[in-house]
Amino acid sequence: GGAFGKAVAEMALGMALALARGIPQADRLLRRGQEVYGRLSNQDSFLISGADVGLVGFGNLGRSLLPLLEPFRCRVRVHDPWLPPRWLAEFGMIPSSLDEVLARSKILFVLAGATAENQAMIGKSQLDRMPKGACLVLVSRASLVDFDALTAKVRKGDIRAAVDVFPQEPFPKSHPLRALDNVVLSAH
Repeated sequence: GGAFGKAVAEMALGMALALARGIPQADRLLRRGQEVYGRLSNQDSFLISGADVGLVGFGNLGRSLLPLLEPFRCRVRVHDPWLPPRWLAEFGMIPSSLDEVLARSKILFVLAGATAENQAMIGKSQLDRMPKGACLVLVSRASLVDFDALTAKVRKGDIRAAVDVFPQEPFPKSHPLRALDNVVLSAH
């Protein structure tokens, strides 16, 4: 709820920055003595500044995250079927369909609360709409995303993901996401 909004929003932003700049991969390479220097070390990185960002849900988490994104001057699209588009526009965001948020976002924050209607609302076909190299940050409820489809998409290298909520907790030690470099995981 509201008590954790700021802390989770800061965590979500940190995870997005880590994914966008390739920080986890660079750290792992350096620890193994396989670091890469110069422009090759940043070939898959991108700036959050001025990036297209999408929010799925604009409740407590979204309201806490939005001010943190302001210094980056992102174009923020939001999909929240419970809120009027005019109200969302007053916050400076672009009210959008889920398809548009998925297709246009370099960083997608999944922040919605779970309801009976939105279980696995982001499945394989939705993940396929995301641009190659985009980042999905899942910090609200694991049930919003088809976790098998997310795992397959990240494993293929099409997108990057940051996750701090899981369909099963504790998260199984044998889950394939644990072995991938394009993922940031946290037990929140």
